[in-house]
Amino acid sequence: MYSCVRSLVTTSRLLSVHISSQPQQCVTDLHLCTNKNRFSHTWKSSVNQWRPLPQITRGQILRLAPTRFMSTGLRRRRLPSAFPVLDERLLPFHRHVYESNLRNSIDCHQRYAESTELVRKGGGDSAIARHTQRNRKLLVRERLRLLLDDEDYLELSALAGLGLPYGDIPSAGCLSGIGKINGLWCVFIANDATVKGGTAYPITVKKQLRAQEVAIQNRLPCVYLVDSGGAFLPLQSEIFPDKNQGGRTFYNEAIMSAMKIPQVAVVCGSCTAGGAYIPTMAEEAVMVHRIGNIFLGGPPLVKAATGEEVSPEDLGGAKLHAEVSGCVDHFAPLEEDAYQYTRNIISTLNFELPEEEDLIAEDPLHPAEELNGLAPRDYNHSLNVRLILSRLTDGSKFQEFKARYGTTLVTGFAKIEGHQVGIVASNGELLYEAALKGCHFVQLCDQRDIPLIFLQNTAPGPAPTTSLFKAESNTNRLKAQGSMMSAVACASTPKITVVIGGCHGPESYAMCGRSFDPNFLFLWPNARVSLLAPRDSGALAQEDEVDTRIHKKLEKESSAFFATARLWDDGVILPQDTRKVLGKCLKIIRQQEYQLSTEKRRSPLLRI
Repeated sequence: MYSCVRSLVTTSRLLSVHISSQPQQCVTDLHLCTNKNRFSHTWKSSVNQWRPLPQITRGQILRLAPTRFMSTGLRRRRLPSAFPVLDERLLPFHRHVYESNLRNSIDCHQRYAESTELVRKGGGDSAIARHTQRNRKLLVRERLRLLLDDEDYLELSALAGLGLPYGDIPSAGCLSGIGKINGLWCVFIANDATVKGGTAYPITVKKQLRAQEVAIQNRLPCVYLVDSGGAFLPLQSEIFPDKNQGGRTFYNEAIMSAMKIPQVAVVCGSCTAGGAYIPTMAEEAVMVHRIGNIFLGGPPLVKAATGEEVSPEDLGGAKLHAEVSGCVDHFAPLEEDAYQYTRNIISTLNFELPEEEDLIAEDPLHPAEELNGLAPRDYNHSLNVRLILSRLTDGSKFQEFKARYGTTLVTGFAKIEGHQVGIVASNGELLYEAALKGCHFVQLCDQRDIPLIFLQNTAPGPAPTTSLFKAESNTNRLKAQGSMMSAVACASTPKITVVIGGCHGPESYAMCGRSFDPNFLFLWPNARVSLLAPRDSGALAQEDEVDTRIHKKLEKESSAFFATARLWDDGVILPQDTRKVLGKCLKIIRQQEYQLSTEKRRSPLLRI
């Protein structure tokens, strides 16, 4: 193998390494063209003959001569930053708005606490007793404690499923999120069989598909903890037939396998009907003895069709599928064993994680709790967004971009938990100049591969056209916003959106709303999501009449809790937790850099 690295030049498209096979002897050239972490390449010998080399990864290049490589200081690291301090203090004239916002935040946090308590009870005391005592199964959060390294995981859409037309489905009947397994961030999707017996409702399917989307977008391994009785048949028309309904789960599994995104299934309960495909399409499957079952139709259907009585274990138990059918790969005598097997499987994945990085993360100069008084009760109670930025960024430092132009949008560079980011923050209406600035800055971050953080608080209603001059101004604004939307839609750099106030109308698209595919989107409890804000609903009514019916409907349906119940976001987070959540998301997004093999296979893994 090569003894020393003479020089290393890298860009996003080309990596060229000049190496010598032995000290003081001929120099050879290794030229590599890269697509993310994989390289196609040739080797030029000293006699100018070209010979192909086997596939090689960035990690293997670094291992060619680790001592020399480290000693020359060529290890990748961020340039040191000297961002100016954004020391935005609360001043006396802020007090009235601050206190009004704080009272509203207290009310919102109370509702958040009540909703959180409700979903943590799952299906209720009787369902929990039946699950643990009669069926001898662990609760879903106990399962996660055995599977994950710790409880410091990022739960997604925890409040989904509350207050739906067909009733309360706490946590949509399943827990999903991202946690570490043997040091590797993985998506988990875990059915909660205490909720409606694990039956899948339309919101359950939607939550599972969103978790798979997160896994695909961020190239995260996915672990399924399957304990489900299949679809809720009275709502089958909303679960089965359409593109983004139940069958999409299995389509995603195949696509993820072809993309080399690992998937592992643990059958820790019933796995009936369409759900039986989840473990059989996963790369590896673990099944628990006397608890797990896999069959398309259970014993009652067998008896109804043939008159034959058969036990669940004989029809589709762990021994049958581990010894006869081959549908599962690991037989677990106990549930506890199943999660240890799963942790062992994750340790075999093709990732090379770096040593724990000592990212320097200075605390902001101001307490995060002050964000509760800065979370706007409504658009008219919004303070300068720099007050929020100075309570989120490392050391309250912020390098503002075009500070004097388009001031209703604040853009600039900062660090959050040691990760460099570009920030796009609403500071008023998205006017013509602001949209042009936003378009420029988004493209700048995309060119430099810097993740983008959007802090969204958009105007409550459309801009009125009261004169010819105003019509021309609105037309220019429309064109500029269209350009910013295009820049946001086409940017390939990771994007995270936090709705800190209003998510209203077309301006929300330019600020990377849900339909513009951010990697993650979170709401503060005070957030409002609607085409028009409730207090702006008078625009829909006659001048001499207030349409109270529409106003009340908007008031109810624009709430953050109404939105998160329907999975229009990835969860409601408290303002004081925003910095921690963003830091965790940035770590999760970055992990895909360490997967050694990412090129797509011609086909998914097949159980033939």
